[in-house]
Amino acid sequence: MGFPQHRPRRLRQNPAIRRLVAENELAARQLILPVFVREGLSQPKEISSMPGVYQHTMDTLKAAANDAAAKGLGGIMLFGIPEDRDENGSAGIDPQGILNQGIAAVRAEVGDELVVMSDVCLDEFTSHGHCGVLDAKGSVDNDATLEIYGQMAVAQAEAGAHMLGPSGMMDGQIGVIRQALDEAGHQDTAILAYSAKYASAFYGPFREAVDSQLKGDRRTYQMDSANRREAVLEAELDIAEGADMIMVKPAMSYLDIVRDIADISPVPVSAYQISGEYSMIEAASANGWIDRKASVLESLLSIKRAGAEQILTYYAAEVAGWLKEGK
Repeated sequence: MGFPQHRPRRLRQNPAIRRLVAENELAARQLILPVFVREGLSQPKEISSMPGVYQHTMDTLKAAANDAAAKGLGGIMLFGIPEDRDENGSAGIDPQGILNQGIAAVRAEVGDELVVMSDVCLDEFTSHGHCGVLDAKGSVDNDATLEIYGQMAVAQAEAGAHMLGPSGMMDGQIGVIRQALDEAGHQDTAILAYSAKYASAFYGPFREAVDSQLKGDRRTYQMDSANRREAVLEAELDIAEGADMIMVKPAMSYLDIVRDIADISPVPVSAYQISGEYSMIEAASANGWIDRKASVLESLLSIKRAGAEQILTYYAAEVAGWLKEGK
């Protein structure tokens, strides 16, 4: 038996060589930090199922945005939690609503040093917790919801958002939002479409984070986890309707979807490492079952390797700090 001519281990023998030939790497500019701002808080409130993640006051939100900009993050994605909700999610379109106030405050703090993004969806604002308004039968009314999304989008653009993240998975939402923005003179406001957003069991901690009022589920509008080809269709429709960037959510359980969409997309592709994915790492590391830092970096690198050019992650600021320190 002869010795092998090809020895791939030659390129693995020390950190310098591995670094030299690495096919993918993380960069702070590609990380986006999701943040929650809650109306009526006098001090930040830690989310019990997401250790280290907080519902922010306006002051701590601004501090988080400044920190994100200083660390070179690519963006910050804002979610708002109002004190009062109604069936139509009225607080979501109120220029003085908590989310729009948060957008304006963050934009005033960071200017153009950080891409200020905001969630265009009604779930945080409705008394029933669904991502749209309900019809007489209690089902989400797609087209009535689109009209409100257009109003939300304009309000968020006027508050100062650089980029909007429509996440409700309503048919036609990108086209309606693009038209509403353009007609209101916000042609330069970009859209990051949640194109393939799956009905996932891993959203549980997020529901605590936004104090969700949801009863039941969102399976009539979010995608079925059994489906793969459908994700490509959703992405193609959003691109045709005017999306500037598209997203897959969740990320870690849907890396095949990230790859499929990256292979066909002419626009940048993002992925969202969601609350449950974060919480699993935190819980396992707290129990000493895994190395926390190594697991965080490996999880993000896997998302990058699958084809995501931007990653939304609750680890964004911490990882940016690690990268800046060269650790």
